[in-house]
Amino acid sequence: MRIRPEKVAHLMRREVAEILQQRLRDPRVTAMVSVTDVEVTQDLSFAKIYVSIMGPPDEVAATLKALGHAVGFVRHELGSRLGLRDVPDLRFIHDESLERGARVEELLKRIQDGKPVEDEEIE
Repeated sequence: MRIRPEKVAHLMRREVAEILQQRLRDPRVTAMVSVTDVEVTQDLSFAKIYVSIMGPPDEVAATLKALGHAVGFVRHELGSRLGLRDVPDLRFIHDESLERGARVEELLKRIQDGKPVEDEEIE
């Protein structure tokens, strides 16, 4: 029986979020990290894990680097939790969509309040 990649991605998203919140004890991960999406290839050999990281840019970069170093631990945890014969190779990717959405919301609020918005703020 073949496992659907969408089902594995859904399960991985939930489990990786829990692993990062409950099990990962890396002091370099100081920012708040949320798993926003997981994409798995059709052959289940590779998975992109999109994470939203809240914090200043240097903290975001350090956290992303720490997550890259924690891939082995996360894969080990996923293997026991999901019962997969082969756990996909993982790559953590910074998802900036939440930050962009918050920025758009802030700009719309400024426009609604009648405050000027400079061209540099829009980019």
